[in-house]
Amino acid sequence: MQKNKIKQEYRNPGNLSTYALMICALLLAGCAQQASAPHGVKVQDNTLYIEQSRSIGKADTMEVAEDVLAEMHFNIEKADIDSGLIRTRPLPGAQFFEFWRSDNVGSENSLAANLHTIRRTVELNISQRDGELCLGCDVRVQRLSIPERQLSSSSRVYQLFSESNPSLQRLTLNPEQKEEMAWINLDNDTRLAAEILKRIEARIVRRTSDALLMTENET
Repeated sequence: MQKNKIKQEYRNPGNLSTYALMICALLLAGCAQQASAPHGVKVQDNTLYIEQSRSIGKADTMEVAEDVLAEMHFNIEKADIDSGLIRTRPLPGAQFFEFWRSDNVGSENSLAANLHTIRRTVELNISQRDGELCLGCDVRVQRLSIPERQLSSSSRVYQLFSESNPSLQRLTLNPEQKEEMAWINLDNDTRLAAEILKRIEARIVRRTSDALLMTENET
């Protein structure tokens, strides 16, 4: 009998209207909260745009970017606040056993890094226009090219890439191969560039949100 009473209360049009109004009120409250806290940071076409409403300057943005690059094991070669330039030293691609690294974004890049000797260089450019900071990211990729040595017979195949003999395989290159060894430029790694900007965006949003919360608490 109690179950029937509960079913009748649930089917009551008045109760259904109350539930519907409660759900609408919750949805409107969520939308209002989202509208009152504008994001102010977005990534588009491998560029991060930061509005002045986030209250973060050029120097702080560069500091955040350097921290993100350091977490991804990139070493900074040049950081110029005046020109807004950050450039890293070339970083060799991560191997399959280096699970703690994150510079291989996507299966294709992971495969290339394990089959070839490649390295990546990140360059960030920070500028200000139309009342917002713009952070562009380019990741240059290079592959090491080592020419094969001309052999007189197949029995000397062990000397194809290094100074080796039948009983000992060495990693030392032949002198003529050292002279012709070169890094070949490949297409830019847009996937890694997008991942770097995504991490910088998240760090800036978290940093500026914490600063805003502290200001509100003080007032």
